[in-house]
Amino acid sequence: MISFNYEIQFKLDHEADFSKWLSAVILSENKKEGDINYVFCDDEYLLQINQQFLNHDALTDIISFDYSLGNELHGDIFVSVERVRENASDYNVTFLEEIKRVLVHGVLHYCGYKDKSESDEQIMRSKEEEKMQMFHVEHL
Repeated sequence: MISFNYEIQFKLDHEADFSKWLSAVILSENKKEGDINYVFCDDEYLLQINQQFLNHDALTDIISFDYSLGNELHGDIFVSVERVRENASDYNVTFLEEIKRVLVHGVLHYCGYKDKSESDEQIMRSKEEEKMQMFHVEHL
């Protein structure tokens, strides 16, 4: 089950549509959906997690903790809404496009995709684009 949690004054519109899409992404990668918790927060909240658990002292848009069991995906994905908004502006895309990219990025990590090397990052970006094409909602 995919759940959305909020540590800030923000609400993801059309949660059910996002959940349905992310479930379809998981199936498209021949994985099973377990418990995946998205936590929307601000830069400060995510920076504290980055420092405490990863020993990194930098802002980031997403941190994912993978608790998957074999092909069944489980985990906690923390998303800085502030970072997503700024990145959308920097990359000249809509907030909706950037939030979709970040949300699917976390799931793709659980599916085994990495982004530490340049070649891995290219594969990850390609997969993000592929999976974002699966998001079809008439009323958005």
